[in-house]
Amino acid sequence: MSEVVIATLMRLEGPSGLQSHVRTFDTYLREQSEAVSVVSPFSARSPLVLPIFAARIGVRKLSRPAAIRWHEYWHARYLAIALRRHLATRPDAVIYAQCPISAGVALRVRTTQPVVMVAHLNISQADEWADKGEIPRDGTLFRSIRDHETDVLSRLDGIVYVSGFNKSQLESRIPALQQVPSAVIPNPVPDSPRAAATTVDADLVTVGGLEPRKNHSHLLRILAAAAHRGHRYTLSIVGDGPERGALQKQAADLGIADLVRFLGYQSDPRPILRQHRVYCHTATMESFGIVLVEAMAEGLPVLTAPVGGIPDVVQPGAEGLFWPLDDADAAADVLIGLLEDPATRSRMAVAARSRFEQDFAAAVVGRRLLTFLQQQTARTEA
Repeated sequence: MSEVVIATLMRLEGPSGLQSHVRTFDTYLREQSEAVSVVSPFSARSPLVLPIFAARIGVRKLSRPAAIRWHEYWHARYLAIALRRHLATRPDAVIYAQCPISAGVALRVRTTQPVVMVAHLNISQADEWADKGEIPRDGTLFRSIRDHETDVLSRLDGIVYVSGFNKSQLESRIPALQQVPSAVIPNPVPDSPRAAATTVDADLVTVGGLEPRKNHSHLLRILAAAAHRGHRYTLSIVGDGPERGALQKQAADLGIADLVRFLGYQSDPRPILRQHRVYCHTATMESFGIVLVEAMAEGLPVLTAPVGGIPDVVQPGAEGLFWPLDDADAAADVLIGLLEDPATRSRMAVAARSRFEQDFAAAVVGRRLLTFLQQQTARTEA
């Protein structure tokens, strides 16, 4: 294997879990003196890339599904140009694709290189677009995206699942994946410099886009339920999105506006995390939940729900606790119990940091990813 070529539709820098995955693995490989390149549509170095991508904004005003088609077509086209050029002198490389579109491009332009994809999907990209209201569920484009995923994923040389849930969901939807070499390897999370004397002066913190799937409205109801019992805990919400105004109004209507800070998007939320006692999460679906691991890395116990891949990350009673997403009063019981028990919080904080170091640290996960890629290269060469 001469090089790991990471194929992605996105820029290296950015807030998404996918971008964090790429950055962290890229950094790990460079630190190990392994050859690695990140190839994206922007690597095509065409002066038309930015104008064409920006035109999607105008297309979206006319039709959201058309904007998705525009996004997928042009990103795939320019990725193909850049990837074909890059692979021309690297016959012994392995391609590590970050989504079904980049994997499909890689399968189309490769010569001898194996293609391995990491599955960041919860179920399907079609479902994620539909959940955001960008395309009709079960419409023509929805079915087209799912059919493309079925075709591409079935032809991979290897697939990395970020959680056991992720694996079971995709194999159930695409039975042919059971024949594709695979491994369950969590997202790698970098450590961060830890201040020697960080002041913990706030109670709860959560990180995530202010959109329906993250379910911040339920979190506000939990906070209000605790406040009504005399436990007025502070909450910092890191992230931005279309629901910000509605959430601010909800906090005011619930009488907890003075307890909630909306901090907006933060390029590096880790310093903010370590100023809090507990990390809380109310998302209705996560294929993995990379921010949970980031909180654990900072020594925060985690309150979350056992949805999607989260049970692969948090062990209730060890690094944190599970709470319900359909009963704010019951969730408030869990919250109050933890915040009013310093000994349990301290024990869970130590367990959270230890679990991060053992299972999720970049060096640990990076080594597993590199080994899997090397194995698929050796298998295809045999």
